[in-house]
Order: sequence, then structure tokens, then C-alpha cells
Amino acid sequence: MGRTVLEALIGWIGGLEDAPAENTAEALQVAAKLEAEPPESGDGDFDGLLEDAIAAARHTYEFSGPGYLAYIPGGGLFTAALAEFLAQGLNRFDGLWQPSPAVVQIEENVTRWMCSLFDFPAEASQGLLTTGGSLANLSAFVTARYAKLGEDFLDGIYYCTDQTHASNTKAATIAGFSRRNLRLVPTDRELRMEPDALRSMVREDRVAGRRPFLVIPAVGTTNTGAVDPVADIADVAETEGLWIHVDGAYGGFFQLTDRGRERFRGIERADSVTLDPHKGLFLPYGTGGLAVRDGAALRDAHYEGAAYLQDLPSTGALPNYNEYSPELSRDNRGFRVWFPLVLHGVAAFREALDEKLDLTERLHRALAADPNLDIGWDPQLTVVPFRLRGADETANRALLARINASKRVFLSSTMIRDEYWVRACIVSHRTHADRVDECAAIVREAAAGSAG
Repeated sequence: MGRTVLEALIGWIGGLEDAPAENTAEALQVAAKLEAEPPESGDGDFDGLLEDAIAAARHTYEFSGPGYLAYIPGGGLFTAALAEFLAQGLNRFDGLWQPSPAVVQIEENVTRWMCSLFDFPAEASQGLLTTGGSLANLSAFVTARYAKLGEDFLDGIYYCTDQTHASNTKAATIAGFSRRNLRLVPTDRELRMEPDALRSMVREDRVAGRRPFLVIPAVGTTNTGAVDPVADIADVAETEGLWIHVDGAYGGFFQLTDRGRERFRGIERADSVTLDPHKGLFLPYGTGGLAVRDGAALRDAHYEGAAYLQDLPSTGALPNYNEYSPELSRDNRGFRVWFPLVLHGVAAFREALDEKLDLTERLHRALAADPNLDIGWDPQLTVVPFRLRGADETANRALLARINASKRVFLSSTMIRDEYWVRACIVSHRTHADRVDECAAIVREAAAGSAG
């Protein structure tokens, strides 16, 4: 069975170059055929089950292919999949360190490395691998709430912009805050948070008797890839006593590049940073990360003792991850990150991320040269928003449909300041110059048809 699955996956990966970037026309029919409760007695037809699984995966967006430029792509690095197969087959529990010390050490290698990317102190910081950026943002929010407000927190105020990822406001809701606790800070022409406006809003809230405690800058928004001025925001936060949580789920790993470090200047002053290895490290979906400057604050916010765990020691030379997160039962997430980093080396990831920055500039130049297109912003990371010049939302929706009908690329749209924009996001490790040039040609042809 293992050989059969491996051969099927090798064939699948080998076909990604020519696979349609979107293949959902018959997806609901396939879903209807698969709708069934599990049988009381199995028939042992492994090949049939595998065929059904592959059919289900075939009628989707091609998330792992070179033409998938929608939302924020996750490339699904195959060496990470092999490591994950090994991890799930070995089935080691690492929510506490004593049952699997060396397995926990492998995961700690990853999280320590993540903290070191932002120059967090090795002796105090703590990292965590999560299921994604949403859970990482939740843990960061709860930590900031506990560290800054204590048990009485309902008058706490937090600050972000209307470009901040929705998982942050969702985290606030789960953490017990209402929309009344949220302040949206204005953004500048480049859709970046305005530090002076933040300072004024914090002081106004404090005069009104409220308790400002958290600001959430982003290094790479989903809409445009905008990078908030973290250094200037950190100046405000340190003066006003705010926790600084940087949402780097999409962009954080560009810290590996020279351009990323320059654009993220000041991120080393953050209290916490969210990262998504399934974006910036090209890993399979389901791998997020959190780096926290003060690991004790992370533990204080999440620790809950239990008598049935009394035989197991608390955090010592290695951490008990259940003391730093909402989870006790958790899968071994270290292998899927550590294996590719060691096998390929960090430089390979740095080079790939640099390539994505170059490709974004390439696409931006090609589309900016088209008189039929409006290119709203210069790229700060790897998102290129565009729309038909002088056209309404209906026309731009039709433009996106024509682009995606090619099946060679798949793009998505968004609303920015109440206006409809098409956007391309280049993150997949399988996307290279040939597909970017093809994307530009498809877009320009579709735009010319619209103008005609």
C-alpha cells in the first residue's frame, strides 16, 4: 500500500507543470458520488479508495502548481510531505517533552531558529509550531492580553488597520473582546499603518479611561503585500506600553532575504511574530508558527496544571508545548519543517524567496506597461493588484473570469477602499519566470479584449 501511494504521488507531482490551475467544473458531481457513510464492514479495496482520493483532489484549485497565483499560495514541498508521512507513521506524541525528548528537540531546533530570525534572545524567547497563522495569532493575542491587562481586560483596546488579516480580529473575538475594543488606524497612500495616527488614537483612548494594550502591524498584507513601518510603530508602542504583535504569516520568512530585512526594519523589537511555513517555506498546508520574545509570558498565558499529568515533569531543558499553547494532543510538526531545512539548506529557501521578489517585479513591470490596466501600488512583497483602467466592478469581474478561463493561471480578487481589484500573488516554489511571463500575456490579452 505504501509503494502504491508513493507511486501515485510521484505521478501527481510530475504532472503539476501541465495540470490546469483550476479544475472545479465537475467538482460537485464528484463530491455527490463520494457522499456516503463509512460501511460497517470494509471490502478491502485499497486501490479503489486511492482512486477516489485522487479524484477528489483532482477536481479542485491546483494549489501546488506553478499557475496558482490566487490568495497566498502554499507550494506543498514534496520533501516535507515525505517527512510528514514518516512522522505520522511513527506517531510520536510531543505535547509534553518527557515521552519523546529527541522528537521535541527536533521541533525546538525549528522554533529556536524562527526566534533567531528576529534576533530574539535565545535564553528567554520561545517558538511554537501551530496548525496555521490563525492559531498563532490567537495565542499571541491571548498572551498580550494576559501580559498587559491581567484578568480584568474588558476595557482593553487593540489597534490594527483595515488591511490587517481577519484572523486577528477573529482572535480578539475568541479571546473575549467585542468590536468596541478595536481601533482601526488610518493607512497612507501605500496602505501602511500611520504611526502618528496610532499615537494620537492611543492617547485619546487613555484620556477616555480605556486601556490600550496591543498593536498589530503586518509585514505583508493579503490585499497588496503592504509592509507596515514596524520601526516607527515600535517607537509608539514602547512609549505607550503596547504589546507589538507582527502578523508575518504571509511575509515573515522574507526576513531571510536582504530586501526583507530592510523592509521589515524594527521587527526585532516586536514582542511576537506570526509565521506560516506553509507559505514562506513552501510547506504543505497546516503548518504555522509563532515566535515570542518572552517565552515566560507565553507560558503564563496558556499554562493550566492537571493532576493526571503529575507523573510528567514541567518545562525544563525542553518545553512542554501544552504549557505554551491551547493544545495538549498535537501531532509532531517538527519533522515536516526540519527535514527540508536540513536537507536543502536555508540558502535554498533564501534564494527561492529572492526569486519570488524578482518575479513580482517582473510581472508588475509587464502589467504597468499596458495602457488598458491600472496598477495601484508598487509591490512591497509579492502581490500585484491591478484592474481595467476606468472600468467598473462588473467589467473587472469579467476580466478575472477571462484570465482564469485560460486554466494556465488562477488569480483572485479583493476589495480595497470599496473598489474591486484583481490580484496575483507569487509564492509557490514551482512558479518561475516562464509562468509569470505567460500570466502577463494572458492578462494583457484579456484586458485588450475588454477594451475592445
